[in-house]
Amino acid sequence: MVYTQSEILQKEVYLFERLDSPNREAMKHLKAICFLRPTKENVEFLIQELRRPKYSIYFIYFSNVISKSDVKALAEADEQEVVAEVQEFYGDYIAVNPHVFSLNLLGCCQGRSWDPAQLSRTTQGLTALLLSLKKCPMIRYQLSSEPAKRLAECVKQVITKEYELFDFRRTEVPPLLLILDRSDDAITPLLNQWTYQAMVHELLGINNNRIDLSRVPGISKDLREVVLSAENDEFYANNMYLNFAEIGSNIKNLMEDFQRRKPKEQQKLESIADMKAFVENYPQFKKMSGTVAKHVTVVGELSRLVGERNLLEVSEVEQELACQNDHSSALQNVRRLLQNPKVTELDAARLVMLYALHYERHSSNSLPGLLAELRTRGVAEKYRKVTA
Repeated sequence: MVYTQSEILQKEVYLFERLDSPNREAMKHLKAICFLRPTKENVEFLIQELRRPKYSIYFIYFSNVISKSDVKALAEADEQEVVAEVQEFYGDYIAVNPHVFSLNLLGCCQGRSWDPAQLSRTTQGLTALLLSLKKCPMIRYQLSSEPAKRLAECVKQVITKEYELFDFRRTEVPPLLLILDRSDDAITPLLNQWTYQAMVHELLGINNNRIDLSRVPGISKDLREVVLSAENDEFYANNMYLNFAEIGSNIKNLMEDFQRRKPKEQQKLESIADMKAFVENYPQFKKMSGTVAKHVTVVGELSRLVGERNLLEVSEVEQELACQNDHSSALQNVRRLLQNPKVTELDAARLVMLYALHYERHSSNSLPGLLAELRTRGVAEKYRKVTA
């Protein structure tokens, strides 16, 4: 997420393996750097590895606090004394952008209460983040939210238990950890998004900065999976928060810039100086070519989905439901879109949810009728159940 494989290769790291990969070849001439979460499963994998080491020396880095009992178990397994170093390097979270991180969790709660395993993982991720930033914060949470209170308590317990790790230099204004409950705003998650990164995430899906484009009609083999990272892609970094209309204009400018450079790169190589200039400029040209192909493909697919799912009209009605107060017009527009075959099941259910949130207490509330229309249209029960 934060370091490309080519950058790691420049540091003379030539082989990338998972500890749980079967039938790995023994390579005693290589040193091994192990970076892993301190889970029971990972510690067990490491114990098995140290009992039959495949490399000459092991440098072990855990992404979070590891218990003394686990360190003792690893030491006992290291009979051949191949471990040179064991350290905690706090990175137990996924750094999506410089100011955004994720724990890649889905469904944290059971009803209105935490799933115990997800609460534990969220606590671990948050405390690792605080340690990596060297912050011992004041903790504030949303008073109306029991899940926010539970998380605040768990983080506080870890800070109290590991007080030596959190003994950072005091600042004049202490850092603040503010815990809010997403369910406090039920409307925003139901609206279609229109900025570049958000649209890609909403319509195509981003998993660890990777986009699966294998289902795109006529996609070339090289573009079936692409990486969108602001760290390594200047166009994406400059456009990820811009709206869709601006992206289209900027893609056009990118293409024109690429076309201007292209003939220069393909001119005849008549001298050593020409060849030298070509070799020096070729990597930059190749990178730009890849950037153009990637973003033209992604924006083209977004545009296709917008038309296919009638999202411009859907989004207009969503905004009306969220921001205006005309029940008759809203109901008429929702019913019209529910009858439109281009509108997906998900978008249809979202429209009814937005209607329910806004007009639940309206004297002419028609929610039962809209739910019946969803059922008639064949919308899956999982969507209708949430809507009801």
